[in-house]
Amino acid sequence: MWQAISGVFLGWSLGSNDAANVFGTAVASRMVRFWTAALLCSVFVILGAMLEGQEGIATYNKMTSVGPNLAFVVGLAAAISVTLMSYLKLPVSTSQAVVGALVLAGIMNDSLDTSSLTKVVLCWVGTPIGAAIISIVLYYAVGKLLNALHLTLFQYDRWLRIGLVVAGSYGAYALGANNVANVTGAFVGPDMLTPMEGCALGSVAIALGVMTYSRNVMMTVGKDLVRLDAFTALIAILGEAITVHIYAIVGVPVSTSQAIIGAILGIGLLKGVQTINQRTLVKIVFGWLGTPAIAAGVAYLIYVGMDVFGFL
Repeated sequence: MWQAISGVFLGWSLGSNDAANVFGTAVASRMVRFWTAALLCSVFVILGAMLEGQEGIATYNKMTSVGPNLAFVVGLAAAISVTLMSYLKLPVSTSQAVVGALVLAGIMNDSLDTSSLTKVVLCWVGTPIGAAIISIVLYYAVGKLLNALHLTLFQYDRWLRIGLVVAGSYGAYALGANNVANVTGAFVGPDMLTPMEGCALGSVAIALGVMTYSRNVMMTVGKDLVRLDAFTALIAILGEAITVHIYAIVGVPVSTSQAIIGAILGIGLLKGVQTINQRTLVKIVFGWLGTPAIAAGVAYLIYVGMDVFGFL
């Protein structure tokens, strides 16, 4: 089905904007090289999607039923919106872009399930808050554990590097499990892709985005919002990974961008509000609020254009 090409585009844009967030703080703190992070992120995104990606796809299928052509509209509109935000170096929610376009498609198709939409929106609100709380708890728990081990400076540095790699890989796995639904969920259904085909195609597209265009957003998340050392980078990644994996198990696609920002802000509150770059925070929040509206607007324009030329 040719319509799935917009899903591939969306997966690439998600990889460039969202997927690398699981390693952004580690790369920005110079504890992990970018290409090491990108390769590990790509591998574990695919693994997570193939093993646990089908629950989120089922949630999107309940929200609204769309055919191949409307699925194309949803994927293309979301991809354009996220790519625009990537160009502006803003970490945004691909979930919000997809849902914004899906809501428009559901209204046009008269098939919107508001109960499923409410569930997703509530989880959006809970994502950054939950990640902030988890990161605060981890900050104290992991800090006490490391102090109890009485490590030398060399040992401390080595174990932090290992921890960042493990935590980033886990975060990438959670992202694949949770966010592959954003990429190809709309294309799964009768006479379209099977859930396993959707997970495979979506995860490979995400990995391609990580490898080709993720460095700029990595630096915004890991460096510009709050200055992190290696230890706080580890805590932020763990907080984000646990949060996103919980939602993957629940079956609600959420944003790794919101989770990592929430985790970083939790650490920023512990270190003092003055350590938070408020200008960067305002830009990020603007991106979050504008993304679903922009995606819905782009979806409407594409829908009208395709209708005029007889593609719908």
